[in-house]
Amino acid sequence: MGKIAVDLERALVDRRLRGGTGQASGRLLASGDGWSVHDVICTSDPSDRPFEERHSRVSLAIVAAGTFQYRSTTGRALMTPGSILLGNAGQCFECGHEHGSGDRCIAFNYSPGYFETIAADVGAGGAGLRFAAPRLPALRESAGVVAQAGARLIGATDVSWEEIALRLAARVARLASSHVRAPAVAPTDAVARVTRVVRSIESAPAGNHTLSGLAEWAGLSRYHFLRTFERLTGLTPHQYVRRARLRAAALRLAGEKTKVIDVAYDSGFGDVSNFNRAFRDEFGATPLAFRASARAAATD
Repeated sequence: MGKIAVDLERALVDRRLRGGTGQASGRLLASGDGWSVHDVICTSDPSDRPFEERHSRVSLAIVAAGTFQYRSTTGRALMTPGSILLGNAGQCFECGHEHGSGDRCIAFNYSPGYFETIAADVGAGGAGLRFAAPRLPALRESAGVVAQAGARLIGATDVSWEEIALRLAARVARLASSHVRAPAVAPTDAVARVTRVVRSIESAPAGNHTLSGLAEWAGLSRYHFLRTFERLTGLTPHQYVRRARLRAAALRLAGEKTKVIDVAYDSGFGDVSNFNRAFRDEFGATPLAFRASARAAATD
């Protein structure tokens, strides 16, 4: 189990021991003029009914662990690790855990004016900018800032939260204004099957996750599973497994002294050259450069 998932699992165990209903608890990590970031752990499970909430500011929440259903006026989406929740200021929403227990998010909140200024700076719109979709999938274009936020959460780097908040807002503004659309609505049974598969992958990303094996676990034909998984997560099963492995590898490189070759093999890659190439494509830096930058920031 990765470091990010440990605190979530502890909270879920505590909830089971004490009984009662699940709840979301947020810990303020940092804040400034027009922005803030919280570590939010939710212990809700299928026995808890979702309730309506409202985004008071522009909200971007990186899913760090777990899964949940996010429903807003822009649509509904299955939120999985690496994806980013998109919330407009004043927008009503619900988060449900019908198919799995708990989640952990790194939640960034911005005043509308602050976010619109960043969006304008990167040529992605200005006043009145609103998201048209509920979620940004775990895309390669956002992988770097997602990994950086995860490394900061576990204390593996000392990059300022303000810098991460700025980079995240800029990246999301570009992506959301270009090609992100609301996911298609899928039957509840399909969501349950894909959620089960996603949680299985996340529990052991280095495992032998073949298309046929995952389809069998979901109880679907390979073709139907491929279509359903991509429709709900925004990624093919192969892409999802690869990105889950690379996210886990990035956190290990930032937080441990383990050799790159060991991280590569432990992450499910057959050889170091393939791992190096995949890592560079995903994060824009070699594993050694990524580790060096994280360590340098932590010792500044």
